Amino acid sequence: MTTETYRDTFGIPHLRATTATALAHAQGLITARDRAWQLEVERHRAQGTSASFLGAGALPWDTFARRARLEDTARRCFARLEEADPETAGWVRAYVEGVNEGLGVRGTGAHGPASPPPAQPPYPAPEFERVGLAPGPWSPWTPLAVWLSVHILFAGFPAKLWREEAIRHLGPDVVPLFATDGPATSGSNGWVLDGSRTVSGGALIAGDPHRFIEDPGIYQQLRLACDEFDVVGLAVPGVPGIAHFGHTGTVAWGITNAMADYQDLYKERLRRTGAGVEALGPDGVWRRVHRHTELVEVAGESPVEVEVLETARGPVIAGGPEGLDDATPLALSLRYPPRVTGELGFETLLKLLRARDVGDVDAALDTWCEPVNVVQAADTAGGTLHRVAGRVPIRAEANRVRLVPAWEPGHEWTGWHETPRAELTDGIAVMANQRGPARELGVEFAPAHRADRIRTLLQQREKWTPEEIGTIHMDTQLASAAPLLDRLAALKNLTPAAETLRNRLLRWNRHMDAASTDAASYAALRTEVVRALAAHPAFAALTTPPAYPDVLLPWLALVPRIGFALEHLLRAEELYGIDRDSVVRDALETVATRPAATWGDTHRLTPWRALPDDTYEPPPLSGDHDCVLCTSAIPGVTDRAARGPVARYVWDLADRSRSRWIVPHGAQLPLWLKGDLAPVVTDWTRLHKEQR
Repeated sequence: MTTETYRDTFGIPHLRATTATALAHAQGLITARDRAWQLEVERHRAQGTSASFLGAGALPWDTFARRARLEDTARRCFARLEEADPETAGWVRAYVEGVNEGLGVRGTGAHGPASPPPAQPPYPAPEFERVGLAPGPWSPWTPLAVWLSVHILFAGFPAKLWREEAIRHLGPDVVPLFATDGPATSGSNGWVLDGSRTVSGGALIAGDPHRFIEDPGIYQQLRLACDEFDVVGLAVPGVPGIAHFGHTGTVAWGITNAMADYQDLYKERLRRTGAGVEALGPDGVWRRVHRHTELVEVAGESPVEVEVLETARGPVIAGGPEGLDDATPLALSLRYPPRVTGELGFETLLKLLRARDVGDVDAALDTWCEPVNVVQAADTAGGTLHRVAGRVPIRAEANRVRLVPAWEPGHEWTGWHETPRAELTDGIAVMANQRGPARELGVEFAPAHRADRIRTLLQQREKWTPEEIGTIHMDTQLASAAPLLDRLAALKNLTPAAETLRNRLLRWNRHMDAASTDAASYAALRTEVVRALAAHPAFAALTTPPAYPDVLLPWLALVPRIGFALEHLLRAEELYGIDRDSVVRDALETVATRPAATWGDTHRLTPWRALPDDTYEPPPLSGDHDCVLCTSAIPGVTDRAARGPVARYVWDLADRSRSRWIVPHGAQLPLWLKGDLAPVVTDWTRLHKEQR
């Protein structure tokens, strides 16, 4: 098995092997060497065992992972993959064997046993010593479990809990008021220009995925080359291949979150019997459910026993026969496509690496499952693709909006939606989680601000170069500021300080730049308005949700919900009797008394780490949630940004070597902060060969 590892000046690995299987092994090996701690954390999170070394703070996630049966689902999906596509299953196994070799743990498979564990890990990360942990072995299904773990909350099924509570207390008209991308939503920008809109005559694809920014990052810049293919792209550490953003030389693709709804929550009626637990079905018959218990180890504390239940609908993720922890008589089961079908879509991954044109990408995506994405692709022959990929069940409209009763007929899944497609308009397609091709498949979408702004910027030039198009990533215009500023304009009889601030904000260019005092004042005003609305008696019933598992509570937090829906709430004809002008007036008077600051003073990058880093100094950021530069503060809670562009890319179909990419970590962080992009180096002679 001949493999070679090269690196560019940023340390980005470029891997070369003879076969796809050998290359998968090399990818696993280099990922283990570069990301050993991250892989160990993700493996434990997928298994529901992270509290064993991270402590009680990780227990809520571990409990959810066990109850949702993530690892068991991954096992099922891998078994199905072995039956349906043995070649891809073997390719995944090779990746796992590479991971195990890189971690220095035992593993067996097509390439024989890995080396015995060394006395010291070959590529130690300091975090292992901090928690007294050694890497553990990966199983063939672990990459699938990692993929599930990373994406199980991607579709935002917990938002149904919020809508259930909001409807219960405020009525069904509340749903459109709060129908926007919320505080825990993952999004992205993506746009494609065909050759008619570029200087070179070759298509350009660009974008940036928005997720919680983790350190190490969720995406790994990588090149995978063998006799069959040569692909650059962004891989997910722990998963073979390049799923979301890739360039094969003749075809390239990128994705955005389609905002589709493809997971359901069922209210279950459960009862204990001498034989176990039973659930009431839609046919009026009580049937025994799967039941077992598991022990979750917790560092420094006693193990916690978790009861795992699964009805015909799916695993019970909240409550049980005795209800929730606050005695609310409720149990909720989660139905999600891989648990139902035993398919996760990994058949797509190897096909994407082998793709030569948009037809190949299109065909590969037909086997995709989740998350449901909008895919944009283009090839060197002038072909383009703009489609939804993934599985969305056909079921009653109520299933998409709120909790539905498992014991009533009419809420069953009856098939799968055809995935919609769209065309480019004037040589351009833009996706930013708005109501695009997937409009009939979801409930909550992002406002059109980012998409409209990107299209407006693209229309300002007739033809673009890859260098020019990358500047769009950094645009900071905040169109969603309009409703609050409009209410400012109508205020009268203000104090002199408030009058001065109001006039300054009305002259503001509405760009959320880090150095801007106007942006800081606007954000402070927004925070005061959000907090005042959240404290109004009209919303009092929503301040204390039922005792759902901690993992789900961010979707039910009132202040962030109001913060992200603020423009809807301010524009509504009536808002539950709330005098919004008085709220805005009081907020303006409060902010007018404060000393001047800049947006970057409080809007700072705050990545998630499994272990805190007390030495980290968060850098200031431009942008905001509804800017193209989507560095998301949580209005009313914090100006700090834990979510934002976890990568940026520009794929050039005329000349792959003119492509660009960046991630917000290590030596690339200063470039990421400035909006610069690193070159994609494709000339092997410009790379440094590793000797191992």
